[in-house]
Amino acid sequence: MSDSQWIWQCDQVIPSRPEASREVQEAILAELERLKWPEHDVFGVRLALEEALINAIKHGNHYDPAKHVQIRCGICKDLVRVEIEDQGKGFDPASVPDPTDPENLESPCGRGIMLMRSFMSRVEFNETGNRVILEKTMTPPEQASE
Repeated sequence: MSDSQWIWQCDQVIPSRPEASREVQEAILAELERLKWPEHDVFGVRLALEEALINAIKHGNHYDPAKHVQIRCGICKDLVRVEIEDQGKGFDPASVPDPTDPENLESPCGRGIMLMRSFMSRVEFNETGNRVILEKTMTPPEQASE
């Protein structure tokens, strides 16, 4: 999607502190609400964004104050796309244990990625594993009211 198709965009760099991510999260969610996105979709984007940003700050940058997180977002009428990139060495998403497997039920690992995948239309990591793209296509109005 080209830049000209976005109704709203942001490109922000934040420090590796959880509280720093709140402002950009709230700006994205406020824009979805302004565009009258269904409440369920806004809720899902909120959860996925929070998980992805915490993962970048905690697991990617290890709360290192010398490192930052880059957030790029584009919103159009029926699509939100958020790219979150940390300065960590990355990881292999395929190596993260499935949190629904009985042997992993007590482990906190993998739950954030599972949440992102269940609430977003697309979740894709770069080859290094230090950048995630989250996309959500708005639920059609006739399905949102069901």
